Amino acid sequence: MLDLFAGAGGLTQGFREADSRFKSVRAVEMDIAAAASYAHTFGDVVYAGTIEDWLRDEDVPDVDVVVGGPPCQGFSNLGKRDAEDKRNMLWREYVETVAQARPSYFVLENVPQFVKSPQFQLFRAATQPGGRLADYDFNASVLNAADYGAPQARKRVIVIGRHRDLPPIGPPYPTHVGRHVTVGEALKDVPSKVTRVELPDVRTEFRGTELAGAFKSVELHVTRHYTELSLARFRMIPPGGNRFDIDDRLLSPCWRKHKTGSADVMGRLYPNKPSVTIRTEFFKPEKGRYLHPTEHRAITHYEAALLQGFRPEHQWVGSKLSIARQIGNAVPIPLGRAIAKHLAKALSSPR
Repeated sequence: MLDLFAGAGGLTQGFREADSRFKSVRAVEMDIAAAASYAHTFGDVVYAGTIEDWLRDEDVPDVDVVVGGPPCQGFSNLGKRDAEDKRNMLWREYVETVAQARPSYFVLENVPQFVKSPQFQLFRAATQPGGRLADYDFNASVLNAADYGAPQARKRVIVIGRHRDLPPIGPPYPTHVGRHVTVGEALKDVPSKVTRVELPDVRTEFRGTELAGAFKSVELHVTRHYTELSLARFRMIPPGGNRFDIDDRLLSPCWRKHKTGSADVMGRLYPNKPSVTIRTEFFKPEKGRYLHPTEHRAITHYEAALLQGFRPEHQWVGSKLSIARQIGNAVPIPLGRAIAKHLAKALSSPR
């Protein structure tokens, strides 16, 4: 397999867990810290640079499967929704890679808004007669990671493409509808009390750059320094509560004026439900329902990694901020694993 826009390797991890025959022969990631995380976990098969530079510098290997999630900030509801954002166009390099690699299948992951974008229509046009991917067809489905065993409600559009010589293939069958894995189950073995603030003082060198790490996921169980005002606010929020439970005297002027809006802001995670989507700023309670179910703090990096499905021994490189970005940008491991099992079965079927 070939992993594009690989990040810390969420899709690669899911594919490896699904079937040991899946082997990443090359990964491409422009963020140096994320590339180092990938290399420390899966071996030094990662190109640390842009996909444009990689296509210029190297020959694209022949593989069975190409996977990847082009950056979604230009499509996401949380972003500026800038139609001219150049990151919107990186699907073109993805298409070019598939055309050169000629895999049996490809997987593209993005936010649900992608299917309503002009870029999606151009992507579809590439698979029509005369297009760069005329030999391929695809199915696009919006899947919820919680329906596949992730302790997290995270909806993503999953595009599964197949060579036209192969039978049609739809999305993987959901395995956990009605029996979602909960936050409480995912974090049951994690100590709730956290006093450590800083990561261990460990450094590594990767491609001529010195970086913090590498750290195992379990070493990321660190909290933040909170002001007394923040702690006072947290103490007022009951299980399942949010900012509306905070006394007016403790609210900032902007919050006093806004009595409506998201009920997830400064919210506590429900222990008996999957978590909300783990985004890149999960360590900031003001960004969503990221308070621990019972403790007066946001979830730690380790807890966020577990809610994404990463194993305690997964390797991470970079600052706390960089690692948070890597965790939040990853495809939940259980979702990747379900997709991989689906493709492994198709690859093993008689042609």
